Amino acid sequence: MIIVDTALARRAAEGKPIRIGLVGAGFMARGVALQVVQSVPGMRVAAIANRTLANARRAYREAGLEEMRTVESQAQLEQAVAAGVPAVTEDALLLCRAEGIDAIVEVTGTIELAAAVTLEAIAHGKHVVLMNAEVDGTIGPILKTYADRAGVVLTSADGDQPGVMMNLWRFVRGIGVKPVLCGNIKGLHDPYRNPTTQAGFARQWGQNPQMVTSFADGTKISFENAIVANGTGMRVGQRGMFGPTVPAGTPIQQVASLYPVDALLEGPGIVDYVVGAMPGPGVYVLGTHDHPQQRHYLNLYKLGEGPLYCFYTPYHLCHFEVPNTVARAVLFQDAALAPLAGPLVEVVATAKTDLKAGDTLDGLGGYLTYGLAENAPLAREQDLLPIGLAEGCTLRRDVAKDAVLTFADVTLPAGRLCDRLWAEQMRRFWPRHSTTTQGPTA
Repeated sequence: MIIVDTALARRAAEGKPIRIGLVGAGFMARGVALQVVQSVPGMRVAAIANRTLANARRAYREAGLEEMRTVESQAQLEQAVAAGVPAVTEDALLLCRAEGIDAIVEVTGTIELAAAVTLEAIAHGKHVVLMNAEVDGTIGPILKTYADRAGVVLTSADGDQPGVMMNLWRFVRGIGVKPVLCGNIKGLHDPYRNPTTQAGFARQWGQNPQMVTSFADGTKISFENAIVANGTGMRVGQRGMFGPTVPAGTPIQQVASLYPVDALLEGPGIVDYVVGAMPGPGVYVLGTHDHPQQRHYLNLYKLGEGPLYCFYTPYHLCHFEVPNTVARAVLFQDAALAPLAGPLVEVVATAKTDLKAGDTLDGLGGYLTYGLAENAPLAREQDLLPIGLAEGCTLRRDVAKDAVLTFADVTLPAGRLCDRLWAEQMRRFWPRHSTTTQGPTA
């Protein structure tokens, strides 16, 4: 990214690299480590935390580093960081507490662990980059509140589609065009996919079947678009979004007519998606302009006669772009994407199959639930259960396939940090609903 590359080159020349702590060592985290080590002067991966140390070591080795030190205490980690020796540990909180680490990159896809890591990092004055739309879309606004109080940046990552959408939204707004839709291009959407149906694809690409399932069943895109809504002030046009399907290869410029114009032009705009369009998997922003002469120029520049103009980015490169996010946070105090205030769109749990009283709900991308994006006011009026809080809940009664779950339908596990943070988020941003719902209390 322009400016960021120059600033990183300066840090490299000065011998003062940005030092990151990487929490997680899965498929995407290993990509981040590889990118930083091989291609980002002015930044280094100071430490990697993972519950399985072998995977943390694998991340360094795949990046081309063989020398590393296993640490078990904060003092040991700080000594390794000061000596410039890559460190691995099972304890993610050590990275949050250690002197010498500038930012935490959280890449676990969890809710409970990610919440603990984020809070601990913020408490110790570290910027946090989330490759974790799930925790951001569940309790991101309250985590952002803590970050603001501490004077650090909490941001989702560039490279993931939400960050790329936000970059494009900022560009479109910056040239004087009003964004009315932020969209995501998908190749598949089937809410009934599960880890068994997705096992082959997961093996082919070395990914986690549950994560792959969350892509296919719509949960991931619901989270991704929810955090874009929370960062732009947009909403969804209906529960689950419109999500039109077009013939494979349809140019993205042709999709504007598939959305109801009033949903786009009235109010703050919407987040949505399309299945089958090209270029996939890219992102797009539809915008409008009021000035007739500027509309003439936009037509001259091949964007058409309006009233909707289509801007798009033809790719999202995930781990390749994460270091840009780190640099923006550490060097410029700029978030790629963060909540404006309270939640505007939530992701609510929906039954993937007929559920029975006594069932214990599995996690994101599992067999029992999928996520749908819903506007927060309606979600709170109906006391809907965020899917980010659903794992481990026990059903109090039967729930039919495709029905949305409410807090009254479940018993929450005891003692979870994510529930306490969600309750605090409600008290801060939706106080009218925080005392009337059956949701968790702090």
